Amino acid sequence: MLFSALILGLLGSLHCVGMCGPIAFLLPVDRTDPVKKAGQTFLYHFGRILAYSIMGLLFGWLGKGLYLFGMQQWLSISIGLLMILVVALPKKTWNRINLSKSVSRGLFSIKNKLGSLLKKKSADAFLTLGFLNGFLPCGLVYMAIFGAVAMGSGMEGSAYMALFGLGTIPMMTAAVYMGSVITQNVKRRIRRSIPVFVVIIGCLFVLRGMGLGIPYVSPKLAQAKVGPAIECHDASQQLNENHLKQE
Repeated sequence: MLFSALILGLLGSLHCVGMCGPIAFLLPVDRTDPVKKAGQTFLYHFGRILAYSIMGLLFGWLGKGLYLFGMQQWLSISIGLLMILVVALPKKTWNRINLSKSVSRGLFSIKNKLGSLLKKKSADAFLTLGFLNGFLPCGLVYMAIFGAVAMGSGMEGSAYMALFGLGTIPMMTAAVYMGSVITQNVKRRIRRSIPVFVVIIGCLFVLRGMGLGIPYVSPKLAQAKVGPAIECHDASQQLNENHLKQE
């Protein structure tokens, strides 16, 4: 399941270029020094992945809390169905909800900060640019967050989001260096494949929650061993009582 995040990042990186590409195009990298330019680009990506990892850690902890309440099976199924629903709903419905716009209003200060950092060339500026960029609203990031919650662990949730970020690096790096490297026709084909893959990931989460005993895909859920423990305790207590009677 973790590697599905990497593939989601790879396939969805064109969407990321569309959303965050303007920031990547405007990065104040040193165009005259290739080594310095590579280092600045690395810091930008490191900042993004750090932001994704922190979000994954927090939402993974949320998933862990639900796991502790015995909801791991329904959580995985619900996340999978939610992913499928997001793809199935028509665009008109999402335009009415307009979640990204409402979130963007709350992140107005972040955008202002990004604008001021684009004028600087210090190492911490590139790191901060990437870090703040990671918190900008994005539909694919939301999908990755759903996956992090379903992981049911802070560390696994963080790893899930980090792998998603790693998957976006090739295309985002191309945006920094070349701006545009593939034709519009190829872009359209890849964009059309993104919803299909999101549905596949959703189905995998549903299968995972069903616990069908399929290795690596739908492993059986661990059964609580409370019953046998109580039986052993009762048997031990009965033996002690018999021993006392014999004495």
